[in-house]
Order: sequence, then structure tokens, then C-alpha cells
Amino acid sequence: YVGRAPNRESGWFRVLFSENWAVVGRFRRLLALLLNGRDSIVHFSPPISLRKLLAEADGEAPPRLALKLSRVLRAHFRRVRAAVIGPDLSHRRTLVDALLASEPVRLAIVQSALKEKTSRASALRRARGYAMEIAADYSHPVVRSASFLLSGFWNKLFDGISMHHFESLRAIAPGHEVIYVPSHRSHADYLLLSYQLYKSGLVPPHIAAGVNLNLPLVGPLLRRGGAFFLRRSFKANALYSSVFAAYVDQLLQRGVAMEYFIEGGRSRTGRLLPPRAGMLAITLRAFLRTPRRPVVFQPVYIGYEKLMEGDSYLDELSGRPKQKESLLGVLRGFGVLRQRYGRVTLNFGEPILLEHLLEQHAPDWRGTRGSEDERPNWFPKIVDQLAERIHVEINRAAHVNPINLLAVCLLATPKHALAEQDLRNQLALYKTLLTELPYSARVTITPAAPDEIIAYGERMGWIQRIKHPLGDVLVTEGDPAVLLSYFRNNVLHLFAPAAWVAACFLNNRRMARASVLRMGRMVYPFIRSELFLPWDDNCFGERLGATIELFVRHGLLQTVGDARLLERGAGQDDEAYQLRVLAHSLLQTFERYYIAIATLVKAGPGAFTAAELEQTCVLTAQ
Repeated sequence: YVGRAPNRESGWFRVLFSENWAVVGRFRRLLALLLNGRDSIVHFSPPISLRKLLAEADGEAPPRLALKLSRVLRAHFRRVRAAVIGPDLSHRRTLVDALLASEPVRLAIVQSALKEKTSRASALRRARGYAMEIAADYSHPVVRSASFLLSGFWNKLFDGISMHHFESLRAIAPGHEVIYVPSHRSHADYLLLSYQLYKSGLVPPHIAAGVNLNLPLVGPLLRRGGAFFLRRSFKANALYSSVFAAYVDQLLQRGVAMEYFIEGGRSRTGRLLPPRAGMLAITLRAFLRTPRRPVVFQPVYIGYEKLMEGDSYLDELSGRPKQKESLLGVLRGFGVLRQRYGRVTLNFGEPILLEHLLEQHAPDWRGTRGSEDERPNWFPKIVDQLAERIHVEINRAAHVNPINLLAVCLLATPKHALAEQDLRNQLALYKTLLTELPYSARVTITPAAPDEIIAYGERMGWIQRIKHPLGDVLVTEGDPAVLLSYFRNNVLHLFAPAAWVAACFLNNRRMARASVLRMGRMVYPFIRSELFLPWDDNCFGERLGATIELFVRHGLLQTVGDARLLERGAGQDDEAYQLRVLAHSLLQTFERYYIAIATLVKAGPGAFTAAELEQTCVLTAQ
């Protein structure tokens, strides 16, 4: 693929001759080779054994066998080509005409005209307006040009961009419809992911963006980079809903990779927001209608060490209304170039094959293929399970950076401060937990040692050192302390089992192992739904048991007698202090669920509505 992914960012003229689907003459191909010949991608696919092919021919004539092999190779090359430079997209108006001619949209136009007592021509014009408002206008030269600009932009903002577990996606992308479903923490998310995919040899996806980003000057550029726009809510507008669903259907039929954020918006707390499964439902219905190629959902965890939107998040958390996007706001946003934001990490989670999920939870799904209006009984449950699975896989691909570890340690203390040696010990404990008892094979951890983590936090301005004759104290306070809670929440789910075991010994020096496990299983369904944890009840019990054994090995707990009893050290020793800090990282969550469970048990079934239970729990906590 000549001119697909250059190593050196030079020569805007080369963009005009980069690889695309256009049929060109020999002279243009010669210019492409001269300008971009050094910037080429070569894909080596698995070899085809001619001997095996002949053995399977079953007496087929060689000329016919040659034609068959030629067709197989053409189909294979087209799939790989589509994965690298994107599918062959016709003109935007052609795509719009195709979706307006689809049966669901034609029916919606007729119904809209009858309902609003207007002519069909008027309803058709309105549908066309919706389609033009929604549809992307993807341009290979614009994407290539944007890659030049973004390279310099990222160099000004970040100290580096890391990407892990990408090879599993590269292996599965050809021949599949890939839907990227990343976590959403910054406006930089979709630019970073598209940029990294492009530089790694895959086509950037079409991205579902809120219509609030369709600003003058900015909107057309985003549209030509692959953005398609949707309104925040369109349940009350049946015609718009039909046009949008038909557009997604067209993208699926043409094999266009897509990206959307199932959280519905950027997280202001650092935790994954409860999924809003509207786009998943639209995608699933489009697949069931015309399942031309297998669909794979690719979860992506995006981790930052500092956020460009940090100040605006602080304002929103303090009660100020969210500022609407505007062109003036975009221009003001260039002020972010004055700061550095550390490193960014993109971790690719376990791909989710839609057909496997359907076979597992709805074995009769193939009987609904091709249906326009039928919505099977299992449909809502499958959508919810898919949304939860995506969040679980995002969390299973988390990256733990130095700022995450500092946040988990310092924010668990009353004054957000720790003596330097205590902070070293706590950081070492958390790294031990993550390495000796891995959350998943896709979680990545900073290789920095505790002293390096502390020094890095000081350089980034997250923590301050207070000199003291008996040993320095590290502290975070003010706005940095509030923002650090964001980075703590990014990875808090990784420490849930360990924090539960530690919390059991806050007010008990000795406790039965069985009691720790029994109460852990009792509270687990609640924290599982909030933190999107991956285990079932039995596996969580096994995880707690493994955590207890790790604590015993490292001297944080001791076994008593026949190991049925567990005991921590005296209240003032280092190990007891480490357990206390670890427990406080999730203590408020545990207390919240304890209050709710105790209130329900005391009152009995049917005693409260949801609002009454919430009010009673608030009063109890006060």
C-alpha cells in the first residue's frame, strides 16, 4: 500500500497521491511510487499450499481450479485492503440516496407525512436533511493530512503514547466489521485512537459524535475525518430515528469500521459511567437485519496522567453548569498547548465476537435475520449483557500509571499526606498485589520503582514535599487533590478484593476466614455492578482466598491455630497501617452498601420505595 503510513512526516504534496480506491492511470501510479515509494506497507498473509489445493480439487480441471484460486485471492486482497485503507466509500450523496431508498425509511416517510398532514415530498426533503446532517464525508487525503498535524500536536502535549495488545485486533480485523468501544474521558480520546490506528496500519473508524460538535469550520473537518453526528435524544422523532438507523445499517453493509462511546458522555469522576445502550441496540438490529459479515466489538481502555479538561471538570463538580461547545471555546482551547500532560496509554481489551454472544445467550437468533420490525423477547437482555461485557473488558485492560498509584495511596489518608517511607511501602504493596495476583492478562503496570513514582508525581505537580527533621512528608491538597480522585477512580476496581479483606480488619484484630469470605460474597453483587468486576460469586470467593494467602505470605495477616482464624498485627505496627490505608481506598463504598443492606434487613420486604430507601440511608449515614 504505497503512501499509507509514512515514517517521516514531510511533503504535503504526497497526500494527493496516497493509496485509495480510485482507479488511476499508469502515470498517476508512477507519481505515487516516486513520491511515496519509501512509505509503504507490506502485509504477509498465511501461505496457501498448492499441493493441498490440488489434493482437495477432487479431479477438477486445472483451468477451473486456477479461476477458483484467483477469486479467493481477489477476495482476500480486498478484505486486507479494506482493513488498511478503509472500505470503498462512494460519494456521500450516493450513500444518502441508498439509505433514503431503504424500506424502513420509505415507510417512515409515509407515516411522517400522514401524521403531520404534509406531502410525501416535504417529508422526503426533511429525511434527506436529516441524512445530510448525520452522514460522514470521509476523505483519505484529509485523514492523511490530519496525521501530519496531530504528530506535532501530540509531541507538544504528551511525553509519549503507548499501545498494548494491539496484535489481537490486527489479527481479527480483516474480514470483520470492527466496532471500537473505548472508555470516554477526554475529547482527545477519538483523535488519539484514530491516530494510533492509522499509524499502525488500520483504517480510522467512522466515529459517532454529538451534534454539539458540528460547529462551523470544525464540523466539516470532523466529518471529512470520519465523524457522523447524532442528536442527544431522538426517541420522539420517528423519522430521524429511522434515518439514523438506516445510516448505521449502510455502514455495516459496506464494512465501515465504527467507534462510539457507550457511556454517552465523558466521565467526570474517572469511573466508567453506567452504559447507555442505544447505539448498541441500533447496531445489533442492523446486524440482525443484514448479517453480511461477522461483527466484533473492540473495547479500549484509554489512560491519562493529566487531563486537558481538568479545570472544566473541577468547575462542573463544584456545581457550575457545563459550558456548551462553541467555536470560540475551541479557539480558547489552544491554551492547553502551554502545558505537558505526561504519557497516554491505549490498551486493547479482549475482542467480543457478536455471533458468539448471540449463540451463547440466544441460540435461535438466526431465525430473526432479515426481519425489519420484529423485536425478539431476548433482544433487550442481549443488549444489556453486551453493554456490561464491554465495560468489564475495558476494566480488564486497565493501565496503572504512577499517578493512579499515588492517588490510591494518598487519598486514602485523612489529610491526604504520608511520610515518605510509608508512601514507599504502600506503593510497593500495591505493585505486589497487581503483579503477584494479576487482575487480568491485559492489565499493564508502570515499571517505575516507588522512589521513581514519587519523583515523577512531584515533577508533574500532583504532590508536594514538606521537609521535616524526622523524615519528609508527601502531600496533595487543593485542586490537585480533587483531580487526583479522578485518577484513583480509574483503577479502584483493581483493588476491590484486597480492600475488602483489609476492611474486615479495621475494627477487628482477629476474624474467622469463613466470615471474611461469607460477608464478601454478600456484598459482592453490589460492588460488581458499580465497578464492573469480572467474577461470578464463586470466583470472587476464590479471589478473596488468594488475596488472604498473599497477605499471609507478606506478613500483613497471620493464621491462628489450624488457619481458620486470621489475625492482623497490633494497631501501631507498619503492616496494620498498610492494611488500614488499603481498606480506606474503598471504605465509603462498602459502608454505603452496608447501610443499605442493614436498613432493608431491619425493615423487611416491601417497606420502602426506592426514594424512601435512599432518604433513609442518607439520614443513617449522617
